Amino acid sequence: MPKKHWSKFQLLHEVVSNPNIIIKGSHSYYSDCWDNGFEQSVVRYLHGDEVSRQWEPRWEIDKLYIGDYVCIGAEAVILMGGNHTHRVDWFCLYPFMDYIEEAYQGKGDTYIGDGAWVGMRAMIMPGVSIDEGAVIAANSVVTKDVEPYSIVAGSPAKVVRYRFDSVTIEQLLALKIYQWPEEKFESLKRHLCTSDITALREAIAAYEQGLKS
Repeated sequence: MPKKHWSKFQLLHEVVSNPNIIIKGSHSYYSDCWDNGFEQSVVRYLHGDEVSRQWEPRWEIDKLYIGDYVCIGAEAVILMGGNHTHRVDWFCLYPFMDYIEEAYQGKGDTYIGDGAWVGMRAMIMPGVSIDEGAVIAANSVVTKDVEPYSIVAGSPAKVVRYRFDSVTIEQLLALKIYQWPEEKFESLKRHLCTSDITALREAIAAYEQGLKS
């Protein structure tokens, strides 16, 4: 095994083998220096690893969807379903195998949208959706959906602020940046690494005009 260093990372599409983890694109990464890597240390209780994929599941298995250009900080935890058998509405929380199928309550699939950033040691609870361009602050616990281009922090995580004003966010979402072909993304990357929405829109228009001429 190569020596780990904080400057190194795992590209998710290269390391994920669990069929219940769906990775979009080839740019999302995890900073794995301080643990055993994304599948073994970050994703918890999701059926389909090298051991559990041999088992016959007792219920429908929830899935984890991760968009492109997602940054996941060191020691983050994505808590999935499959082990949620502690019923708080029952007198006893203990997961007795006699009633395990009654005890399980699915939370649904979990989504981490394109361009999102999950900070170090953040925890994502099952069934939430983190939208495009959102930031999860370090050590936060995300218990509900996170709006696009918002920054959330705390336990439970709450909106601290939005990265841009509402008009700019609407324009960014309408541009569907993370659906662009690779060539277009690369051509316009310089303008994506700024906060000038007017210049970005002008560059897009020039790029598209160039395709027509």
